[in-house]
Amino acid sequence: MGCVLAGAGGASVAASAPPATRGQVLADGTGYVSVVRLAHQPQAASNGRMLMVFERDGMGGVPLYESVDAGAHWRFLSNVTDQAHGGDPYWQLRWQPHLSELANASADLPAGTLLLAANATGNDAKGRLVAEDLQLYASTDGGRSWRYRGSIVKGGGNPSDKDNHGVWEPNIHRLDDGRLVAYYSSEAHKDAGFNQLLAHKLSTDGGRSWGEEKVDVAIPGGVERPGMAVVDRLPDGRYVMTYEDIDGPRNGQVYLKTSADGLDWDDPSDRGAQVRTAAGAWPAASPIVRWLPWKKGPGVIAVLAERAGGDGDPSGRSIYWNNDGGRGPWWEAEAPVRKLTGNIHAGWTQALLSMPGDRLWHATTSSTTGDPADARRNVVMYADAPARFDRYEAEDAIRRWSVRIGDPTASNGAKARIASAPGGQLAFQLHLPSGGTYRATIRWQDLGFEPALPVLRVNGVVWKTSDRADRDGWHLATASGPLREGDNTVVMEGAARPADVDYLQLDPLTPGVR
Repeated sequence: MGCVLAGAGGASVAASAPPATRGQVLADGTGYVSVVRLAHQPQAASNGRMLMVFERDGMGGVPLYESVDAGAHWRFLSNVTDQAHGGDPYWQLRWQPHLSELANASADLPAGTLLLAANATGNDAKGRLVAEDLQLYASTDGGRSWRYRGSIVKGGGNPSDKDNHGVWEPNIHRLDDGRLVAYYSSEAHKDAGFNQLLAHKLSTDGGRSWGEEKVDVAIPGGVERPGMAVVDRLPDGRYVMTYEDIDGPRNGQVYLKTSADGLDWDDPSDRGAQVRTAAGAWPAASPIVRWLPWKKGPGVIAVLAERAGGDGDPSGRSIYWNNDGGRGPWWEAEAPVRKLTGNIHAGWTQALLSMPGDRLWHATTSSTTGDPADARRNVVMYADAPARFDRYEAEDAIRRWSVRIGDPTASNGAKARIASAPGGQLAFQLHLPSGGTYRATIRWQDLGFEPALPVLRVNGVVWKTSDRADRDGWHLATASGPLREGDNTVVMEGAARPADVDYLQLDPLTPGVR
C-alpha cells in the first residue's frame, strides 16, 4: 500500500501552497482518482464520453461519475458495490479503483468493455479492517451496469499490523494476445524478507480466474516498500511502469522501469531509473505514468506524484516529463490543478488525459482549508490547461552558482537566480525529435541593477538575442538558429550582474519540424 503505512513515509507534508487552489471541485473524495475517455464503443456517438471513479470515506461503494462535454461538467451515475460477498454488511468495494476500457476483445469481453478493478475490504464485528480482496468488474453498457468477474488476489490484516499481509492498488491492462494482466502491491512476503513488493497475475478468461503470481519489483532486507505500480504503453510497443519506493534511499522516490512484453521487468531487485531533473528535484509517493502525444512527434512520458523531494515542490503540483523514452533528465511543467496539501492522501493517484488541441485534462484530490489534516474532508478537483512540453524550466537545468527560488509570477511557480559572470551558469541538456531552425525564448528579469541578460550559447555557439518587456517585470529575450536532431546543449552564462531566469522555450521555425 502507499506511504501512509511506512513510518516517515506516512508523515504529513507541511502545507506550502498559495492561498487559493485552481480547478473545479467535483465532490468529496479522499484519493485514487481514475478517469477514462471512451474511444472504442460499439456506438460511435458514445466515444468521447468520460467516466471517473475515486476513493471516498465510508462504506457506500465506489462512486462513478460521467461527463459528456470533455470533462467540463460531471454528474453522478451510481455507486459500484461489492457483489462477491452476498450483501455482507462487513464487506464493501472501497479502495484504490482503476477504470479502463478494452480497445480489443479479451475472452468473452468485447471491445469497448469497461473494466473496474478495486479493493474490497472486510471488517470484523468491531468495524476494524481485517481482509482485502482485489476484485474485477465489467460493464458492456458504458458503465450503466456492472458484473462481478472474479477475484485477482486476496490478503489479510490491518494496515497497522506488523504481520499484515495486505494486497493493494490493482492496475489492469490487456496484452496484445488478449490476456489480461493485473499489477498490484503485496505484503504477503514478509517472512521471505520483503516488507512489500510489486507483482502481477494473468487471466486467459477475461478476468474470471487468475494464474500464478510473478514478482516484478522486490527489494530485499525487509524495510523498503515498493508500491502503487501504474503501467502504460509507449508508441514503440514497450510498457513503462512507475512506482514509489517508500523507506528507500530517498523516501518515496519514484522509479521507472520498462518491459518489452509487460510481463518481464528484469531483475526484481533492480529499482530501475530514477525520475529526476538534472538539478535534483524528484517526484515522490503515489505516482502515475502516462504517455502523451505532443505536436505529432514521439510524445512524452509524464509522471505525477503526491509530493516531491530534492528542491521540488513539496506539494506535488508539477508534472515531470521526458521526451527521450525515459532516458536523460526530466523537466517540470505546472499541473492544471493546483491543489492544497496538508495530509498524505491529497494527490494519491491522479488522472491525466491528453485532449484535442494540445491540452491536458487533470484530476486529483486536494485537502481543504477548513481542516487540511483530515483526509476524510478531501475533495476531488479537476481542470484543463495547455500542454507545455516545449518549455524547459530554468530551475530544472544543471545549475552552477545559481539557486532555485519560489516566485508566483514565474512559470511553475519557481525560477533560477544565476550569479554574475564568470561563475553563474545554467546548462539545459535537451533532446529534440527533429533538427532544424528554432526560435529560443528566455524569460528573465534583472534584480534592480543595470540590465543583466544572460549570454545564450547553443552547442558552443553564441546566439545573438533581442529583448522586450513582458508582464510582472519580466523580459522576453529571443534568438534563432540551428538545432540538431537528438541531443543538444544550451547554456545560459551570467552577465555583469546577477539575474533571474524563468524558462527556456523552443519553437520550431523550419516547416515540418515538430
